[in-house]
Amino acid sequence: MLDWIKHIHKDHPEFWKNYLAKFEHKSTRFSVISAIATGFSPTKDVILSFGGVAVDQQAIVVKDAFEVVLLQYTFLHENGLSNAFILESDLPKLSEPEAIQNFVNFIGNSILVGYRINYTIEMINAALQKMGCGRLRNEAIDLEIMHRKLQDLSSVSLTESELLGYYNVPELDPNHTALQAYSFALLFLKLKVRLGIR
Repeated sequence: MLDWIKHIHKDHPEFWKNYLAKFEHKSTRFSVISAIATGFSPTKDVILSFGGVAVDQQAIVVKDAFEVVLLQYTFLHENGLSNAFILESDLPKLSEPEAIQNFVNFIGNSILVGYRINYTIEMINAALQKMGCGRLRNEAIDLEIMHRKLQDLSSVSLTESELLGYYNVPELDPNHTALQAYSFALLFLKLKVRLGIR
């Protein structure tokens, strides 16, 4: 958490300095995010695509959305994986550093929301480290943990589809991260109301 203090004198990229400056004020905006990765290891896997949509004032702000495919040709080639996902996608395609920078600009100092969000955050932190930046400073809320709290469960493991289905939230397209983020945003608003969170 105090990683940014240790590197305060380090010459960070300008976008990272702008990001850190935003934390002088607390945000009321939530960034609901979704990602597709090659696995769950921040050191061995990479993000292929991620997207997000903002929630502000108890409403989903559709015009405040983000989605990108990351050009991971080298990783896919070295690991004998198909690059069909990248080739077939009609979404904007950026290199990993460009995509991460745009993502950081999108989230700003908002509160991050997602399904098993810690995995996504660690993947992003690994990419940021390669770029000479610190770790994300955003607060984070996990949808599965919200479900556990609401249902008073000590542990339960639900897939994304099962969690959305439990609350009758349509799963629009799990391979389209902005649409999946929109489904997560609908779920988040339902859980917030039921938990009495403002």
